Amino acid sequence: MKIVIIGSGNVAYHMAKAFTLKGISLAQIFGRNENELRKTSEELNIPYSSKQLEDADLYLICVSDHSVEEVSKIITKKESLVVHTSGSLPKEILSGAYRKASFYPLQTFSKSKDLEYEKIPFFIEAENNEDRDLLFEIASKISENVMESTYEKRKYIHLTAVFACNFVNHLFSRAKEISDSQEIPFDYFLPLVNETVQKIYEIEPKMAQTGPAVRNDIRILQLHEQLLKGESLEIYKTMNHSIQKMYEL
Repeated sequence: MKIVIIGSGNVAYHMAKAFTLKGISLAQIFGRNENELRKTSEELNIPYSSKQLEDADLYLICVSDHSVEEVSKIITKKESLVVHTSGSLPKEILSGAYRKASFYPLQTFSKSKDLEYEKIPFFIEAENNEDRDLLFEIASKISENVMESTYEKRKYIHLTAVFACNFVNHLFSRAKEISDSQEIPFDYFLPLVNETVQKIYEIEPKMAQTGPAVRNDIRILQLHEQLLKGESLEIYKTMNHSIQKMYEL
């Protein structure tokens, strides 16, 4: 089977690396950014092009959500299976007469960060059982956690991921702004961050909540509000209100 990955960003790089490490041969990586394609090609020994798309049996589109539909139009081989890796788009966004599916890896990807691919959950949706089984077989070579998911369910998976990953990381960024403003090394907070994350492996997140909001410590809450301004103050108030409402304080 000839497989081509389309994209030159973080997801495309990690999918190419995961496939290669697990012995799944790739015929080509194709995309717009020739410099990034060349780096991936040299590292993983995969042919690349930014001009000529190879014929393939399976195309894996790993581009930003707003580009998926447009990129899918360049594939003209009707006998192929075309999949995207988006968590928030239906497979029907793919624009062509070929077979369509989704192949969603639930993870945050950065090229500079190594990943344990076998721990990444993959969610599969296809138009027929044969394609579903094929994608299950491929994903199972990479990961220990592969499951089928409808688009309706996948939307909620992606939404949960935004809360659990993107929002949390934004709070880390805001926290670092505060520590930087007082010349406090952010590294000092990493043991706290690690313990917070490790705790939810053993305790339900709702049961693990600590801090002045869950204790309804009005004096501390007001003190903190005096130290903040702008967006950070609004975030602080919003988060504390949400915590108090959850615990009916």
